[in-house]
Amino acid sequence: MGKDKLKRFAEIDTFSNVLQLDAGKPFKGEWSKGFFKNDNPVVLELACGKGEYTVNLAQLFPDKNFIGVDYKGNRIWRGAKTAIEDSVANVAFLRIQIENLLDYFADSEVDEIWITFPDPQPQLSREKKRLTSPRFLDKYIRILKPSGCVNLKTDNDGLHAYTAEKIEELKLKLHIRTEDLYHSPYADNVLSIKTYYEKKYLKDNKNINYLKFSFE
Repeated sequence: MGKDKLKRFAEIDTFSNVLQLDAGKPFKGEWSKGFFKNDNPVVLELACGKGEYTVNLAQLFPDKNFIGVDYKGNRIWRGAKTAIEDSVANVAFLRIQIENLLDYFADSEVDEIWITFPDPQPQLSREKKRLTSPRFLDKYIRILKPSGCVNLKTDNDGLHAYTAEKIEELKLKLHIRTEDLYHSPYADNVLSIKTYYEKKYLKDNKNINYLKFSFE
């Protein structure tokens, strides 16, 4: 492991807005009151990477609590540090495997989920690892409130199509679907937040797909 990574892992241990592994379990069912000390809605960004979306959403919506979830501490470090430097208090980062969400969030505790530019896992043998596969959807329906929505933003046409198929197959409610976000009427200030990777994709003239759906 490089010196920079070691330094970041050491620093992340001192961040009050980062909870690693079992440290987040005591807040199950109590994220708003127990961690954020308020009664505001809880929004997750899964596979948050460097946390750009998490932090930007928190700045846009100070009346909501945002939690970025990722297993790679080296990436979380960037988002957590930015939130501290910019005094964004309604942000936390949880370093866990996403498959373990049910150990950290109670039924109907979460108001909304964002999935931005996840690994599309294109190989058929890795379908279960796609964050919109039935394996993960079963977890989302548990932790989301009945009216809660899932947002998927991706440059990968295959993952977008796969998710749309699952929405239809499982008879979920589709709210928005576009295969070219920035040439659609949906590109508001929320959907126009751009991560490091999205900027690269746009520079390569890739189209950006977006889906919003719920389980009601």
